[in-house]
Amino acid sequence: MTKPKYWDQGKKYLSKKDKILSKLIKKYKGNLKTRRDPFFSLCKSIVGQQISVQAASSVWKKLVTKAKKIHPKNIYKLTPKQLASCGLSRQKISYLKILAKKFLNKELDIKKLKKMDDQEAIKYLVQVKGIGVWTAEMFLFFNQMRPDIFPVQDIGLLRGISNNYKTKYPPSPSQLKKFKERWSPYCTVATWYLWRSIDPEPVSY
Repeated sequence: MTKPKYWDQGKKYLSKKDKILSKLIKKYKGNLKTRRDPFFSLCKSIVGQQISVQAASSVWKKLVTKAKKIHPKNIYKLTPKQLASCGLSRQKISYLKILAKKFLNKELDIKKLKKMDDQEAIKYLVQVKGIGVWTAEMFLFFNQMRPDIFPVQDIGLLRGISNNYKTKYPPSPSQLKKFKERWSPYCTVATWYLWRSIDPEPVSY
């Protein structure tokens, strides 16, 4: 697992720009890490859709045990009943099957993302059923390690902002816009530290 090249520079930039983030950066050790495994990352993001980090972790552990290895062939071979026994909904079972098939048929070309900016990459990814904006953002954040991802639909980020900056929950669109402007081009780094402030275990997808 590797550290993003921009991480240390992002920490310095945000520490100068934001007193609250400066405290969080001093308090929490570690950094964003990735496995560089696109299928693994997208699967984990789909499992984590619209449920708590704790619930997602429980389902994911069961899925890893059942599949033995998170690989398109293994996921595609599992029956709906086997997948349901991991705690997955019918919808998520369908999404994982579609994703596995896309990878097996080489219909999803992750290499294309290198030439795309963040918004173009999100538009490309959401063409796959089961990948919404949040899932695409998690993929760009964790797998592609892009520096300026600001997932405004993410409950953890919204809670982190609300708790640390004493805003109403959820923060208003105008407040979120101000935070994005302040933290850009290192919104990924800011988001990671805000997540750490509400969850002692670093999140990863």
